[in-house]
Amino acid sequence: MGKRTEIPVVWLQGATDSGCSVSVVNATWPSARNLLLEEVVPGKHINLRFQATIMAGSGDPVIDVLRDTAKEAAGSYLFILEGAVPTKDGGLYCAVGEDGDKPIPVMEHVKNLASSALACIALGTCASYGGIFAGSPNPTGCKGLSEVLADAGIDTPVINIPGCPPHPDWFVGTVARIMLGGLPGPEEIDEVGRPLEFYGSLIHENCPRRADFDAGKFAKKPGDPGCLYLLGCKGPQTSADCPLRQWNGGVNWCVKSGGGCHGCVEPEFPDKVSPMYEKVDEERLAQYRIRVRN
Repeated sequence: MGKRTEIPVVWLQGATDSGCSVSVVNATWPSARNLLLEEVVPGKHINLRFQATIMAGSGDPVIDVLRDTAKEAAGSYLFILEGAVPTKDGGLYCAVGEDGDKPIPVMEHVKNLASSALACIALGTCASYGGIFAGSPNPTGCKGLSEVLADAGIDTPVINIPGCPPHPDWFVGTVARIMLGGLPGPEEIDEVGRPLEFYGSLIHENCPRRADFDAGKFAKKPGDPGCLYLLGCKGPQTSADCPLRQWNGGVNWCVKSGGGCHGCVEPEFPDKVSPMYEKVDEERLAQYRIRVRN
């Protein structure tokens, strides 16, 4: 057997409900077990050193793992952030571990780990853009990973895998891409940091109700046949491959189950795509996007 390369991974959680972890753990193929215990990519193996939801360890020893990885594996490990980063009042609203008797803000961990990493993956919309935790009035000052790093002058590459939660394939496929060919180039990433492989087309383009939209056949209430646009479907403004990939092992997805797309992979989620069940104000959304994406 040839030499196996170990790729250290540190997975930190900030302001989150752990739904992104649950989604990834429910991956079908490769499964989380395959990804962590086997060589999904020949000759390379993921060494997951920290993930609070699924690891058995606790206390100071696992906090030491965070510090040791940043020092011993500098420039060679992947840093994954799940959840938004509270930044107000020194980040005191979310902490992981203690230094003596003083809580360590997640914001401090994020800066330390990101600055030494090979690359960062922002898993979920909250980690990517702030998401629900950054919703107005945002009393804790939550921000997405890229914004936090930009504020701190840290230029480590960040790949955004948004979704509330993200599809497990989007995450697993991105990790596999890095293991196979290194970091994606700028031509493989869209203007808000998402891999075009998964976020390169609008939901609307592949929606099974697209013919109803084109024919002007719109549902008047939930459960009606026809396009769900007037009931708040954000498919025409949302970039993801949900209609093709589907969820729960390819069984279903939002529109197929009778609900509209909520636009959960977009930087504007949730504030600027709300109310969820009312037609989107396209002019207001377009003006907001110009500000956010520039």
